[in-house]
Amino acid sequence: MAVKTIGFVGTGVMGKGMIRNLMKAGFALQVYNRTKSKADDLVSEGAVWKSSPEEAAEGADAVITMVGYPKDVASVYFDNGIIDHAEKGAYLIDMTTSSPQLAEKIYKAAAEKGLHALDAPVSGGDVGAKNGTLSIMIGGDSKDAETLAPVFQAMGQKIVYQGKAGSGQHTKMANQIAIASNMIGVAEALAYAKHAGLDTDTVMESIETGAAGSWSLTNLGRRMLKGDFEPGFYIKHLIKDERIALESAEAMGMDAPGLALSKKIYDELAEQGEENSGTQAIYKKYWNQ
Repeated sequence: MAVKTIGFVGTGVMGKGMIRNLMKAGFALQVYNRTKSKADDLVSEGAVWKSSPEEAAEGADAVITMVGYPKDVASVYFDNGIIDHAEKGAYLIDMTTSSPQLAEKIYKAAAEKGLHALDAPVSGGDVGAKNGTLSIMIGGDSKDAETLAPVFQAMGQKIVYQGKAGSGQHTKMANQIAIASNMIGVAEALAYAKHAGLDTDTVMESIETGAAGSWSLTNLGRRMLKGDFEPGFYIKHLIKDERIALESAEAMGMDAPGLALSKKIYDELAEQGEENSGTQAIYKKYWNQ
């Protein structure tokens, strides 16, 4: 089944860039977002507005969801939602970072309706979504992942099939665990350089190309130094991811102290009113030290 029309639910910071790249690749997009005004520019660019997730699913060859929390994912798929209204044989792709267990539940419910479900969370932030360079981690049936290759290639650069349903979400948890401790390291390193009286831009030239180099250092570290805390990825969403990862780790009998410390720091920032800031706002913890 060739995919021509895609229903897309969620036109936020990430979804907007992904939708634009899908349209550039020649797909017809029908979109839904809880706040309609956030989709107005996409509609003016050629997307078709739909008034609900189920309407976005109707007539679509594939449906992509990029929403906020697992409860939002569950709501748009169940509760007389996407699964009940998608065309038979359609592909359902949840690209939200969500629960591996919920991904398995969606996969089973979709299969019972003759639908193909994949969990395909992404990494790369707003820059990756805008530039079509996301890393996409796929769980579900391998043949479905192969069929959807043109769809994924329109949005991402590194596309890897990870295994059965839920595997994409488990991989994303591993990704978030790696980021969690790294963000502490990036913020502390730059704060140290500042306290030492160094030129932080010059320090960046040296350390970002050495063993300390990382995507977070190069991209978010520079935002820290500029005082740019606009969200490419919200603190509130990272806290959600960290909670899922901690619960999954605990269920497997694994201790994750770095992850736990990161969540503690981000929880404190959220309590201070930073929940809608970008994750690079962790740098603020070190400003007055």
